[in-house]
Amino acid sequence: MDLKEAAESARAYVSDLFASEEITNIGLEEVEFDEIAAVWKITLSFSRPWQRQGNLGANLGLKAVRSCKVVHIDGDGHVKSVKDRVLPAIAN
Repeated sequence: MDLKEAAESARAYVSDLFASEEITNIGLEEVEFDEIAAVWKITLSFSRPWQRQGNLGANLGLKAVRSCKVVHIDGDGHVKSVKDRVLPAIAN
């Protein structure tokens, strides 16, 4: 499994796993291959309905909050885990 296949597999898995939460805007954040564990670590971010900001937040210059998950995928394409990931805040 190459990087692109692993990233697409992670995206499809997260989309299906969190479908009942109606997540949107799934984005690829980071990709790493852990040679010791022989797994891809794919970090994805997405928006949940309760995290979306309205026009007021946008007008105030507030950034929308996003959830981040790290998906571990083995060489056969099987998802081994999905974990929370907190990304550092980006300064304006």
